[in-house]
Amino acid sequence: MTDARMRVSSEQGLLRGVALLRVLAIVALAACLAAAGCTNNPYPDEDRDRTVLYSSFSEAPKTLDPAVAYTTAEHVITGNVYDTLLEYHYLKRPYQLIGGLAEAVPEPRQLADGRQTYRFRLRPGITFHDDPCFALGGEGRRTREVVAADVAFALARLADPAVNSPVVSSFAQVQGFGEFGSRLAELRRADRGFARLPAHEQYARAGGIAGVLVHGPRELEIVLASPNAQILYWFAMPFTAPVAWEAVAFYDGKEGRASFADHTVGTGPYRLAVYDKQYRLVLERNQAWYGHVPANRDAPGAVFPSEIDPADVAAGRLDPAYAGRLMPFVDRIQFSREREDIPRFNKFLQGYYDDGGIIKESFDAVIQGDRLSPAMAARGMRLDKEVEPTIFYVGFNMEDKVVGAPAGERGRKLRQAMSLAVDSRQYLDLFLNGRGVPAQSPLPPGIFGYDTAYKNPFRQHDVARARQLLAEAGYRNGIDPATNTRLRISFDTSATTAAANLQFEFLASAWRQIGLDVEINATTYNQFQDKIRRGAYQIFIWGWVADFPDPENFLFLLECQSARSKSGGPNTANFCDPEFDRLYREMKDMPSDGRRAAVIRRMLEILERERPWIELYHREDYILSHAWLVNSKPMGISYPAYKYKDVRPELRARLQEEWNAPMRWPLYLALILVVAATVPAIRTYYRERL
Repeated sequence: MTDARMRVSSEQGLLRGVALLRVLAIVALAACLAAAGCTNNPYPDEDRDRTVLYSSFSEAPKTLDPAVAYTTAEHVITGNVYDTLLEYHYLKRPYQLIGGLAEAVPEPRQLADGRQTYRFRLRPGITFHDDPCFALGGEGRRTREVVAADVAFALARLADPAVNSPVVSSFAQVQGFGEFGSRLAELRRADRGFARLPAHEQYARAGGIAGVLVHGPRELEIVLASPNAQILYWFAMPFTAPVAWEAVAFYDGKEGRASFADHTVGTGPYRLAVYDKQYRLVLERNQAWYGHVPANRDAPGAVFPSEIDPADVAAGRLDPAYAGRLMPFVDRIQFSREREDIPRFNKFLQGYYDDGGIIKESFDAVIQGDRLSPAMAARGMRLDKEVEPTIFYVGFNMEDKVVGAPAGERGRKLRQAMSLAVDSRQYLDLFLNGRGVPAQSPLPPGIFGYDTAYKNPFRQHDVARARQLLAEAGYRNGIDPATNTRLRISFDTSATTAAANLQFEFLASAWRQIGLDVEINATTYNQFQDKIRRGAYQIFIWGWVADFPDPENFLFLLECQSARSKSGGPNTANFCDPEFDRLYREMKDMPSDGRRAAVIRRMLEILERERPWIELYHREDYILSHAWLVNSKPMGISYPAYKYKDVRPELRARLQEEWNAPMRWPLYLALILVVAATVPAIRTYYRERL
């Protein structure tokens, strides 16, 4: 009995062991098959064949209020959600304005009293995005047609001191603009009941802006106290986009509603579908966009332009088959937040972002010479370069008694010497991988007045001449005769990172090479700004990104009226020269012709001699795109160009699979090892029990 029971027990144990082995094998095989079928694709399978454009962002938008939003991170959203009266031609360089929501770019009309007017006519059939806020204008309403009064309302918001728009000064020449803001502030102080009214009711009671005239539902006239040709550029920016009073009144941040700064109600080709600014932003195609209205299907801002440069086609940027086609092309645009550069770049290499920049750590692997490396070119990538409308410079405090105008000829030669000592090309190669153009003046390439042949005599690297000029200034070998020691120069900066300090040290070393004693004073940004405001500095480093592509937007940085010490303006060098100011006033409203070019050349000659700045470089952007991204032409200015772009999802899906194919052999090896480890264990178990 006992032996029989032992045999039965052993047989049952053997069966259980075999069953266990089978279970382990099945589990291991299932794990292998499951892992083999998995990918690291961060997007859902249902989007695989859809025209979705994937990009990234690092800085979360602070506001989406079009009157306030100014950063690139904010403009990426507002520029696609809020259409503007005017736009830039996507393909033409130099940049050219075209009609957007307005039927055409208006011509100026001069009035007998010296005033100037521009009259805009809106296109028909423009509607706001579908939104519950429009129920304020009638029960059950979800949208309405845009009227000229919506543009007037947007301009009134710019003048409203409670909105605190950063561009309010740019509209100072609009008749009654400043007075309207002052009137609003006074009425709010005097009457608490007035201050509690919705903004559109306050504006109506305050009388509106005298120089903003509404002529019926589709016509708007802007009256300027004096001519200002640059005002039109501002109508190509979201600041002046039509705004629905219902949206501002409804989205007040009360009773669970979002604030207007976090909820967009625009007219653009895309609407904001997801706004999780710490993680993901999603734009979806606006099915009711004005370009789909039959009367607007030939509008220049609604169809892809036909003026296609063959060089862009040869470079793979543009597909001529798109000429004349109605936009937009992609159904959705998704921006994922990437706080770190390296993970963002790695996801681009995997094909999970359609475009991207180049990080410093991988620059040499991606770029060889000034072209894509063979490895990157073999993947079908495209490299586009665009010199941005920027200027980075070292500025002198022209009110300082040593380096500024009070020092007379001595100070002038000191500034000239310091300018000659700095090698911008070496600076770019060391710190920016060569991505930039050494600056000869404030004007970058692509801006009227820029001359590729122009060489500023004091922006050539010449240490010997720098030392000679320093001696002529009375500082032979850098020695200040008043102290019999090296002349000490204070270099104020706002950055304290190791990388930034290396750049500052490079500049300081260049000046030490000619004999000067340069002290770097690094402070916090707020402390630095306070020093600039008080004039408690000698030299500093600064940069400027243009609001619009016109020389006025660079040369006004050196106009005396804009001096930081006098008006709090952007002339941080506090440069004042009567002849320069006279020429600036003459130049700023001139048409871009030979006469204007001649005036600009005379202005640059003054800057050559006086040297309020050491112009360093104009930044150059290197943009990588995958082969499936179509019609991606770089624009140096901050401009919402997504409606022009398209993707080829089939090619993207195929290449993503190739580049991210799972490695199956480790899984199969693991299965073999599991089986190999299990069999001896079972044998040992039964040997010990039989």
